[in-house]
Amino acid sequence: MSDPAPKTNPGRFFEDFALGEQIVHATPRTVTSGDVSLYTALYGPRFAVQSSDAFAKALGYPAAPVDDLLVFHIVFGKTVPDISLNAVANLGYADGRFLRPVFPGDTLSTTSKVIGLKQTSSGDAGIVYVRSVGRNQHGDAVLSYVRWVLVRKRQPGTPAHAEHVPEVPKAVPAAELGGACPAIALSAYDDALAGSPYRWGDYAKGERIDHVDGMTVEEAEHQLATRLYQNTAKVHFDAHVAKDSRFGKRLIYGGHVISLARALSFNGLGNAFQIAAINGGRHVAPLFAGDTVYAWSEVLESAELPGRTDVGALRLRLVATKNQPCGAHPLRDGEGYEPSVILDFDYWALLPR
Repeated sequence: MSDPAPKTNPGRFFEDFALGEQIVHATPRTVTSGDVSLYTALYGPRFAVQSSDAFAKALGYPAAPVDDLLVFHIVFGKTVPDISLNAVANLGYADGRFLRPVFPGDTLSTTSKVIGLKQTSSGDAGIVYVRSVGRNQHGDAVLSYVRWVLVRKRQPGTPAHAEHVPEVPKAVPAAELGGACPAIALSAYDDALAGSPYRWGDYAKGERIDHVDGMTVEEAEHQLATRLYQNTAKVHFDAHVAKDSRFGKRLIYGGHVISLARALSFNGLGNAFQIAAINGGRHVAPLFAGDTVYAWSEVLESAELPGRTDVGALRLRLVATKNQPCGAHPLRDGEGYEPSVILDFDYWALLPR
């Protein structure tokens, strides 16, 4: 009698993806106030709209919306068992759009479409491009983004299947922002309670802001964070296997770095209360437990939104470093990045006018 087919999921390898394939990811997730509290405990974000029901309701929200990056991480986490369980690295993001606000009690689910495949020159792995969409319990899209990930091949050296590298916009057009932000009552926006007197018009293109503070990452917190998002990537959890890897230890989930840097950015961008879009992002170098994260931002562009006099948009480049305060704004050393840089993240944020 032959052995039955295995019932466990070993994760997909590069050969298992097909161009145009639609993937429905398992385990819808109802977001609770407990998730919000735990996210706050992990990163300490202080943006008033997401922190206070009273503040948010005064502006016109039905309640405090869930932090945009918590939504991103939950939607992203659904994709990991099907997309990146056997990943070598997550390479980048683009065309990320926050489409509707999410509130505690909403249930999020995710689907992905394979929009690109390209084998590496070494032949032992390939890059998989997907567009993932998160929807609420009503079927409304709340988030859409593209990411590309380097995935191992099951049999290195085997011929590549159909290849295609998709074109993605360098930035989400400003005219297409603001869908997740209702019209806000500017007369009710209290700068003192928000923690900053600086609104949209107080920032100029080319301005650089050192966010000053640093945050040291502990092993327990990044493990807890990744579990919060139900992200099952092996590189974050299995220390026994990781000891034989290139780095000899577990990697910290790249999204953990984004959330740390975003939380640090409050000091200098306290009124940048919503992430409207992710234009692009790159995890330049790995982060490990015991490292300390710092961050700085550069204003790349300032834009009015069509038909909106309540909020304006800033295109921001958020750069995170490890074990290196950002007073000198280190970014590039010759043709590459400074050794301390771990994240280069381009996004649009909304601020009151």
